Formats: sequence, C-alpha cells, structure tokens
Amino acid sequence: MRVVVFGAGAIGSLFGASLAHGGHEVLLIGRPDHVAAVRAHGLRITGSLVDTVELPAATTVPADFAPDAVLLTSKTFDLAAAASLLAIEVPKPVPTLLPQNGLGVEDEVATALAAGGWTHTERWIVRAVNSVPATLLGPGEVRAAGTGELLLGRPASPNAVATRTLARLLRGREFKLRYVDDLPREIWRKAILNAAINPVTALHGVVNGRLREEPYHTESLALLQEAVTVARAEGVKFRDKEIRADLERVLTATAENRSSMLQDLDRGRRTEVQAISGEVLRRGLAHDLDLPATRRAVEAVRSFSGRPAASRGQSS
Repeated sequence: MRVVVFGAGAIGSLFGASLAHGGHEVLLIGRPDHVAAVRAHGLRITGSLVDTVELPAATTVPADFAPDAVLLTSKTFDLAAAASLLAIEVPKPVPTLLPQNGLGVEDEVATALAAGGWTHTERWIVRAVNSVPATLLGPGEVRAAGTGELLLGRPASPNAVATRTLARLLRGREFKLRYVDDLPREIWRKAILNAAINPVTALHGVVNGRLREEPYHTESLALLQEAVTVARAEGVKFRDKEIRADLERVLTATAENRSSMLQDLDRGRRTEVQAISGEVLRRGLAHDLDLPATRRAVEAVRSFSGRPAASRGQSS
C-alpha cells in the first residue's frame, strides 16, 4: 500500500519505518532537520528495536503522492492545520488514522477535512489509542522503548471499511494491535492517565517511575481523581480501584520513560497540555465542577513553556 505519515515525529516515524520495513511505500512528512537526516542517512531506530530504515520519500510538505491510507500523527495543536493541508493535497478521501493523546481529536479533524472538501468524513476517520513508546532523540533517530499496542474500536458503521483497511495495514508490525468493544472509554482512560502523569513529570523534570514517590504521588493522585470525576460527569464510569491500578501499572511499566510533555518542555516546544489537562478542565467547568489541581497544572505547564529546564527546579 501507499501510505502518507503526516507529522513524522517520534511515533509517526516509528510507524512509517515499520510499514516501510514491511514492504509498503511510505511518504514521511516532517520537520526540515528530521527529513534531511532521514533522506541522507535513513531513519535510525534504537532501544528495544535496532535498525536503520531507508525512507527516501521524506519531505516537509505533501508531494504528488496518491495514498491508500494516511497516518495523521501530528501533535494535537497542529492537527487542524495538518488536516486542512491534507484535504488540499489528498482531495480523494482515504482511511485516516488518528492515534493522538487527548479528547475531542476526531471532531476537530473532521471539521477541518470537511472544510477542505472531504465528504462523509465519518467514514474515513479512525480514532486509535496509542501506547507505543517512542522518543525522537534527534534528527533522523528514534528510540523505541518497548512494543506497546494500538487500540481500535471493533469495525462498525460508519467507518468499518476504513477500520479494517488500517488494521490490515498495521497488524503484524513491531507493535500489537487490538480491537476493543468500547473505544471512547479507552480514550478517556488514556486521557485520565496522561492528565495524572504528564504535568507532574513535566513540572518536576522527573521520569514516570518517580511518581510512585512523594510528593509526586499525591500530586498525581489529585489530578487522577479530578479527571475521573469529569469522566463520570460525561457518562464514562471508572471505579477508583480500577483507575488507580491502571496508574500504578503504567508507572511501573514506563518507570524510566520521560513523558512527552516533559520532552516538549525540555526542548522549549509547545506541549499538548490543552488537549489533555486543558480539555479535562474545560469539560469539568461545563459541568460546574471545581478542579483546583488541574487548573494549577494547566497554568503551570503553560507558564513554563519555552523556558529553560533549570527554571522548573528539576529534581531528577
């Protein structure tokens, strides 16, 4: 198949390398320095996977490339712009995967694609929950920190055909793919866990495993509980015991990982705090909920964006 990976950062590059290794024709679209390195030397993968994958079709803008599928892996704050450009460059709709963190991602993309001329966007967009760990170490190099998995909703109208197409494309690669009965609940589960982990690790400059220690553990649990309260107000039920066990499991499994929000702050880049904690806060306010820990976390992460890591008082 011919596949466009739009927004080839860490996870997009890893997916693209996996698909190219499997014999698919892959076009990576990413940042200029990353694209230049990949075109010159291939994409180097280290960590749990070690390989160098040749990806000569890497570029900074969409080229004359008619894909059979798209992996739209841009960060949440770039999604609307990326989807708008995608609709222009790929005017014929194709199955499009959205593996982003956060809430409400599919609605934003559907709006942008429809404005750009795609019809029946609900048939083509396939939301996914991604737990494949990947870190962009530098231009042309990605670290894979384990296999992880990609969750898809079971094929059903209106996007059953697109879901099956993407599942065939992605199954059997260097990560697990699994169907789930209630994907919206799994999207909320990931958002809750991200809201509990990412801001604390980012603000304190610590790896995930340190959140099992105080004072980080108490901060993380406060954010977890507020996010669960919002999910319940939205009709998505989690038992306290269930979601706390999920948090402990993730902290143990990813103990040495540096969260994506921490990596973004370290690089002076914009974070995805709005799509994660900010969206939890927005929805909570719509239900007249008081979320002081979440509000403080959102404000703090925003205030530190673009500032040197040392100013955050790192303790790692």
